[in-house]
Amino acid sequence: MTMTTLTTAPLSLLLERLFAEAEATTSPVLDDVSEEEQMRLLQSKTDYRDLYGRLKDLWLPVSKETGTLLYMLARSSNASTIVEYGTSFGISALHLAAALRDNGGGRLITCEFEPSKAARARQHFNLGGVSDLIEIREGDALETLRQDLPESIDLVLLDGAKSLYPEILALLEPHLRKGALIVADNADYYPPYLEKVRSPENGYLSTPFSEDVELSVWLG
Repeated sequence: MTMTTLTTAPLSLLLERLFAEAEATTSPVLDDVSEEEQMRLLQSKTDYRDLYGRLKDLWLPVSKETGTLLYMLARSSNASTIVEYGTSFGISALHLAAALRDNGGGRLITCEFEPSKAARARQHFNLGGVSDLIEIREGDALETLRQDLPESIDLVLLDGAKSLYPEILALLEPHLRKGALIVADNADYYPPYLEKVRSPENGYLSTPFSEDVELSVWLG
């Protein structure tokens, strides 16, 4: 039977522990914020920092199913260059890095605004044995992704502030190879992004995939 980095130790055991920790972690930070206000913050291009500042101690991970999907997409497309917007504690990046390892190597650039989350993610990458494949860029991704990008990007994961999805994707577009995959988590929170990728004249073919993922392909 063929073994993969994703399904063998140390990464498989680490992911099992991290998912359990994420599931067990709760926080009352938004108990006093109405659903309407939460949605406003999610869709704001200026106030999102307040929301994510409040959530800096929360995991906000992809689901186990989405993590497996990320690995499968990266493996099946033989990705060697991946960009992730929104590291959090690194669960999604671990899945993507596992695929890079099993594809023979590569580079994952992942961006995180909160320094404390970036520090935790680095620890997890070391424990998972994939830190050599990952570059963490701390700070506002609208700035950190403006330079030193791979000439060709095979796969993009958008999982940060939803209101910035169109701008982040616009920064990456000149580097997307034809056929590159774009996975956007919870994209339904920001309809203008869906309008962008679902309009063929913008160069994408896109469809909802599972309950909370929008899967797009760059046709150029």
